[in-house]
Amino acid sequence: MSDIEPQTANGKVLWHFTMSLDGFVAGPDHDMEWMMTGISMRPGLTEEYVGTTGAVLGGRRGWDHFPDAGNVYGGAWTGPVFVLTHHPEDAKPADGVTFLNCDVAEAVRIALAAAGGKNVEVLSPDIGRQLLERGLIDEIDLHIAPVLLGDGIRLYEHLGGRPIYLHRVGVGDPTAELDVRYRPAAG
Repeated sequence: MSDIEPQTANGKVLWHFTMSLDGFVAGPDHDMEWMMTGISMRPGLTEEYVGTTGAVLGGRRGWDHFPDAGNVYGGAWTGPVFVLTHHPEDAKPADGVTFLNCDVAEAVRIALAAAGGKNVEVLSPDIGRQLLERGLIDEIDLHIAPVLLGDGIRLYEHLGGRPIYLHRVGVGDPTAELDVRYRPAAG
């Protein structure tokens, strides 16, 4: 059961991740094995994003760990992938992937133009943080997995930064906290 409205394709800049309950989007060294071990997704979720995504924007560190990242949603989605890097000259080329060396705002402009009216999915914690600080994120879409990683790559890390308050989409009180309840699984 979900209390979230279905995603729509209307040219949003969407920061999109599955995240552990303790705030990590990847384990140490970009490890993603934790996502493949018994975590079930809402039925139709992949199809929802395949139909609403027009372009993907990611970062070089993620690309270097997953050079098949152009294989978004297990290959169900095809479209332009943009990888923002300070050194595009030493990036391993891939079909459908464009390496950009520009400001994050320019990268978003390029991705939005390529998305053809659909959403741009930002799949990088660092790029997402920079875009959020500049007011260029339209929505943050998180799928919170029932797992505690304890270490890894956080969705949002900005030491000494100011709090960023969010409004929840599709609910009566957009400032209400979200309650979740879990039990540790028997080992």
